[in-house]
Amino acid sequence: MSEQVRVLRPEEHYITEEPYYEPVGEEIAVFEAAWRHGLPVLLKGPTGCGKTRFMEHMAWRLKRPLITVSCHDDLTASDLVGRFLVRGGETVWVDGPLAAAVRAGAICYLDEVVEARKDTTVVIHPLADDRRELPMEKLGELLQAPAEFCLAMSYNPGYQSVLKELKQSTRQRFVALEFDYPSAELEARIVQRESGVDRELAERLVKFAHMTRNLKGQGLDEGASTRLLVHAAKLITGGVDPVVACRAAVSQALTDEPDMLVAINELSSSLF
Repeated sequence: MSEQVRVLRPEEHYITEEPYYEPVGEEIAVFEAAWRHGLPVLLKGPTGCGKTRFMEHMAWRLKRPLITVSCHDDLTASDLVGRFLVRGGETVWVDGPLAAAVRAGAICYLDEVVEARKDTTVVIHPLADDRRELPMEKLGELLQAPAEFCLAMSYNPGYQSVLKELKQSTRQRFVALEFDYPSAELEARIVQRESGVDRELAERLVKFAHMTRNLKGQGLDEGASTRLLVHAAKLITGGVDPVVACRAAVSQALTDEPDMLVAINELSSSLF
């Protein structure tokens, strides 16, 4: 069987329309400076606070393709780098998303990187320091990252445990940006802009979110995220009663525990 190298070209990963994003600090300036100097970036923050939207906005802003990898327990180094596959009687090499991003000078975003196997994250170390290279051991090749390439990854510190934490040998290679839920005023503006609800309803949804966030550690792992508020608001604009919308988009998404569901639903009923 003949051997070919088949490269995944990420042209389709360019973002052509500006993604809506409201900055909350100096995160845009820091990311741009890191990109110009070839520094990898680590985004830290709770679920649904805007990390992925920020990455989409920066890819659009920098005019670079964005390749996103949703990390999980079974993610292997081969999943990231690539592997040989047999197709039509031929042995064909297919780049993984990380190798494809390096070749194309794209932004590679590893979402929730602590979910990946620990031995998998080691493959990014040569890319995340001054070497900026990716060993392709199965090809006997060493990919050198072009200046335009950027490695970014995210994780949720709230979910850290002994088994799922980011090792110092990994995290100290990155410039870190901390994300959190925006201020109440800004969050209401985001919900209004993303869903089309009026300002007063957006403010009540944000108040509801803050109530649920106060329950974190008292039966909830996380309170309602901005993303869930937008989901609820979209249901409401679609004609769903606000209490029902909050139950479907927020309460049921946060927990399966019966008593906690009752408590959260009572909070929404008190506001709507």
